[in-house]
Amino acid sequence: MTTELSERQQEIIEAAGRLLTSSGVGGLTIKNLAKEMKFSESAIYRHFASKEEIIIAMLTFLADSIEQRLAHIPGSADPEAKFKALFEEQFRFFNSHPHFVVAVFSDGLMKETEGINEAILKLINVKMKYLMPVIMEGQQKGVFTNAITTEELVHIIMGTFKLQMFKWRTANFQFDIQRNGENMIHSVLTLIKNKK
Repeated sequence: MTTELSERQQEIIEAAGRLLTSSGVGGLTIKNLAKEMKFSESAIYRHFASKEEIIIAMLTFLADSIEQRLAHIPGSADPEAKFKALFEEQFRFFNSHPHFVVAVFSDGLMKETEGINEAILKLINVKMKYLMPVIMEGQQKGVFTNAITTEELVHIIMGTFKLQMFKWRTANFQFDIQRNGENMIHSVLTLIKNKK
């Protein structure tokens, strides 16, 4: 289900992402958001009822965006090509929208509310929905190792991706995430591919 956001709501979640990046979860307040956007607080409240609603909208927008982009990866490609395409697309997106990295990888968000936790879980499930079949197909075709279950491989791969994004975030986005991402993809494929 895609969440339709108005142009103004989109601007608000972009500004919220910038605030998360610069000030963390504690700095994301309606007052600071209004200041960032040069709005009144009441103008923000016309579009969102609370900070929680803004964060959930941001995470839902991100999940929907990932869903739309990953759905366009060619199904005819071999499992290795699909694996590369999945992650290249992710690194491209985050390179253009670094504030979403903070939304996804901010540990403070996990402590906020059940609604936010559900939105984070939805985001993880969208990624797994596309990665799991690629790994499974690769294992069935003998491209990827069967020494580890599909689910365990997916967890290892997603953990590696999360660590790469966390390193980029803590480096204040100062290195080339697409180049480092390419290296990560190559390393992971070296580990999971069956040796000929």
